[in-house]
Amino acid sequence: MMKQAGRIRPALLALAMSTAFAAPAEAGERESLEQLRSTTVGLIEALVQEGILSKEKAEGLIRKAEQARQAPASAANPEEVSTPAVAGAVGAQGDSNVVRVQYVPEFVKQQLRADIEKDVMAKLNYHVEEERLKLPGWLDRITFEGDVRLRYEPDRFSGRNLEELRYGTYVNRQAMIPNTQDDQNRYRVRARFGINAKLSDTFTAGIRMTTGHMDNPLSPNQSIEIRQSKLDWGLDRVFITAKPYSWLTATAGRFANPFFSTDMVWDRSLAFDGAAVTFTPKFNGGMSAFGTIGAFPIDQVRTNSVNKAKDKWFLGAQAGFEWVSPNHSSIKAGIALYDFKNVEGIQNNVDGFDSRYNATVMPYRQKGNNTFDVMQNGRSSCGTVTIPGTTFLGYSGDGCGLASEFQVLNLTGQVDLATFDPVHVILQGDYARNIGFDQKEILRRTNTLFEEENEAYQVKLTVGMPEMKHRHDWQAFIAYKRIEADAVMDAFTDSDFNLGGTNAKGTILGGSYGLDENTWFTARWYSTREVSGLPLSIDVFLFDLTARF
Repeated sequence: MMKQAGRIRPALLALAMSTAFAAPAEAGERESLEQLRSTTVGLIEALVQEGILSKEKAEGLIRKAEQARQAPASAANPEEVSTPAVAGAVGAQGDSNVVRVQYVPEFVKQQLRADIEKDVMAKLNYHVEEERLKLPGWLDRITFEGDVRLRYEPDRFSGRNLEELRYGTYVNRQAMIPNTQDDQNRYRVRARFGINAKLSDTFTAGIRMTTGHMDNPLSPNQSIEIRQSKLDWGLDRVFITAKPYSWLTATAGRFANPFFSTDMVWDRSLAFDGAAVTFTPKFNGGMSAFGTIGAFPIDQVRTNSVNKAKDKWFLGAQAGFEWVSPNHSSIKAGIALYDFKNVEGIQNNVDGFDSRYNATVMPYRQKGNNTFDVMQNGRSSCGTVTIPGTTFLGYSGDGCGLASEFQVLNLTGQVDLATFDPVHVILQGDYARNIGFDQKEILRRTNTLFEEENEAYQVKLTVGMPEMKHRHDWQAFIAYKRIEADAVMDAFTDSDFNLGGTNAKGTILGGSYGLDENTWFTARWYSTREVSGLPLSIDVFLFDLTARF
């Protein structure tokens, strides 16, 4: 606050000085200007008493103005100069001397402003930063960001889902979900707080804390209830970014998704661990290109004589272009390849004791991808699921390895029409194909034949403001999405659509409205069902109140 006052005072002082030294245009204005001149001198005296402006400096500035007045005034009409300047206008406290200057040229006024601001700012900064607040200079390079979101989430399950599993665990695509028949109402919150630091012209660093369960890499939401006295709070961003050139950015650590994409492949809240480099060369006519390459570890496995599994990770590469018209309409498209390494399961030997490949199982999954039992010895829970009074064949996830390898080819495009700015019409399209799916290779490794279900697509239309910032901003959207079982990794796709995972298709409807500055309400409806396999229909409603700071 004191810094801000320090910046405002010299500007006001300069303005007052230039006004006080100006000649009145009419006689009727002279009385009010005399009062303003007296006020200005009083302000200068106060600054002198505070030690911010020296007495000698103040007298010198006023003397300089008097000399400038006498020269042009004498040249124009010597008789007009009838009132000499009052020497020592700034003296001891309580003096009421007034400086009368009939005319000051514009260039002198500008010089006065510059001199006063330079001198006063130097003194104010010294006093405020070093003597009063004791704040270090590096705080000027720190910025903060964050948001709070309150959510009401009703989940509705169709009667067509298998009723005999109503009170147990439902199996769909070799993964378990806790419920398929009983509707649920969840009250959830999300809080995020980040700090970013500008280290130099080249390097920046940042961290961000968020709510969310520590064993879930996707959702930052937590259900709230009095019995859960404290919410989990963890670090989901920690990174260093280097930008040596305007067209080159390199980031390492845990950071936001560096690829141009939608939530069909990557959940919006997923953090990427690893390193990425992005190129953004610009051309003439509003045309630019972009390219990103990166390497990202998923699961670091400790390999030894007992454990033969390898580290899971993926390489990503994307190239594309963007064209922006003079009215800010734009077209953007990119093609990417995400090559996942060592994520497919490998079977152990059938001797009943071999466990060398247990760690080939993905450490986190949602549901949808085809899986098989890597233990192959009957001891894995990826074989039977016990429900009170009955036993059903199914898969729980423990010991369930992914059947397919994953090399996802992803084509993403967006057209943004700004003709009616600030209202935009935005059309998005996304297509993905897992070119790593190979029926023969899967049969050899798993002894099971799986159908080829390896494509996904999404289309979305949005009308309104591209981003919710101000009061009365609005946005409406509709989308359709279809994700086959092995099109993308079910661990990383949208956690809200069909309550997460793949092997789902359906419609998304929603809208947002700005309640005030940086505060808005959003409502969404996801209506989904399975693409193939056991029946599973879910309607998810999300009502969000978000405040950003």
